[in-house]
Amino acid sequence: MSVRNRIEQHSGSLTQTERKLAAALLADYPYAGLAPIQELAERAEVSPPSISRFVVKVGLSGYAEMQRKLLSELRQGTLSPVEIHEASGRIEDGYLAEFLTRTAVQVQSASQGITEDQFDRICALAGDHKRGLYMIGGRVSDNLARHLAFHLGQARPNVFHVPRDPEVWPEYLLRMKSGDVFLAFDFRRYEPMLAELAEKAATRRKALVVVITDKWLSPITRSASEVLAVPIETGTIWDSYAAAMAVTEAIAARVAREDWEKVRARIKAWDAARNMNGDTGR
Repeated sequence: MSVRNRIEQHSGSLTQTERKLAAALLADYPYAGLAPIQELAERAEVSPPSISRFVVKVGLSGYAEMQRKLLSELRQGTLSPVEIHEASGRIEDGYLAEFLTRTAVQVQSASQGITEDQFDRICALAGDHKRGLYMIGGRVSDNLARHLAFHLGQARPNVFHVPRDPEVWPEYLLRMKSGDVFLAFDFRRYEPMLAELAEKAATRRKALVVVITDKWLSPITRSASEVLAVPIETGTIWDSYAAAMAVTEAIAARVAREDWEKVRARIKAWDAARNMNGDTGR
């Protein structure tokens, strides 16, 4: 169990002081917990002994063990496909059936890291026509950003897929207005430049940052207003984005449903604009 999960599991029994400490740890997870205990105490405005008691309360032997676990979580977030493959068990028989079973479990468990309230908030942001919506992803996960940008672009105006080329990022940053939404996909072997872009969007342009990531948490979370952590492990050489894709499509479908009459009119206009040559294919 991750340190985050331990804290969340005990949230109902925390004292006021412990809630302050939990908030400080989760607001800058996992980095806050890697600081010296005195530094964390000053940041959370609690005493070092309070931190020691809190750590024991969530089921750890002490601050040193918590830091070891946090470092281990960070290490998991940097594993290469070679390391993942060498540490995973082999699928001996019926590879396709077993892989699909693991993927189905992954999709089914996606809701454990995302509450309905959080999903509703994100869909409300994504569906707000007054907000510009900017999306980008990592080396592989940018395919998810493109997918979502395409569908939301049919449903509402002011949707932008930010290209992967950093040379054009200033153009998109300068377009952003306060309250716009910057949505990023970033999974383990995270890309530092995406975190830098998100930080600039949040601090310089006052955009609301939403990140879809994994349980080890992209560094983008340090700038994010909303964090959606989805499962990606299948015990095979590559992580699977099946759960992330399911969440992505759920967002697109929910946004379209909520303002259907406007979406319906926009899709009809979209199709009329693209069917100049009689092309009706998707």
